Amino acid sequence: MIALNVLARRLFGQITAVLCLLVFSGNASAFLEDSGARKDIKDLQEKTDQQSLQVKNQIQELISSIKSLENRLQGVELTIQSQALMDLLAQVERVSGQISFLKGDLEVIQHHLDQALQREKSLYEDIDSRLKKLEAAAASQQTQAAATPAPAANPEGASQAAETKQFNDAMTQLNEGQFKLAFESFNQFIQANPSSKLLPEAQYHLALSQFSLKNFKAAMLTQQKLISLYPESTRIADAKMMVANCQIQLSDIQSAKQTLRDLIAQHPDSEVIPVAKKRLAVLNSLKK
Repeated sequence: MIALNVLARRLFGQITAVLCLLVFSGNASAFLEDSGARKDIKDLQEKTDQQSLQVKNQIQELISSIKSLENRLQGVELTIQSQALMDLLAQVERVSGQISFLKGDLEVIQHHLDQALQREKSLYEDIDSRLKKLEAAAASQQTQAAATPAPAANPEGASQAAETKQFNDAMTQLNEGQFKLAFESFNQFIQANPSSKLLPEAQYHLALSQFSLKNFKAAMLTQQKLISLYPESTRIADAKMMVANCQIQLSDIQSAKQTLRDLIAQHPDSEVIPVAKKRLAVLNSLKK
């Protein structure tokens, strides 16, 4: 811009000089009548005309240069605006993907919570039924106590009741959000009761405690152990679903997709299938 201003000032000076020469030549022709003076005036006019033409050409070139700069400036502005718009659209897309991902997480957590509550309710009902049977048996034994010797203690029944109580206490800790205590309790239960029928449940809820403590790799390994040791357990589909969730948390998206595909194909009637399909759709929608 500074160079353009200097050039304009130079052109203005040249134009002023030309006008002065024209005025001078007009006045001189009135006083000089000889042919030599007229010839000088004519030469001066021709020179002035040439300079005037040069000035006009330079002005035209200057105007063209200004227009060219304006066009280039507009092009730069459009490029900047276009790039800013693309960046904004990319940010919106990323935020939308994160929102969908979080919605999927909420659905999975809600599903696991509902399942845990349902399992707990069923477990309590089973325990209550067993206790009623034990109470009935104890009452029957008391009526026969006067006529017959007291029966020997039933260590198996007492052991089963203690086992059930230990599992129950761990479930209570888990449902109350005491995840570290629940993890320790389930781990102790598994170590103390290697032949218990509740081992698959204990293994599953041990992994759930680890997941709640954000120890995703350990939770995934625990569920994979459950799948390997107890392939007939009713918890297999739930365990695979949690494996996929752990893989997602560990940013292993491709493995999570494959786990979800296997789950849908191998357990089409499981209650977790609707959630698994939604989660797989969300993962497929994410850009690599």
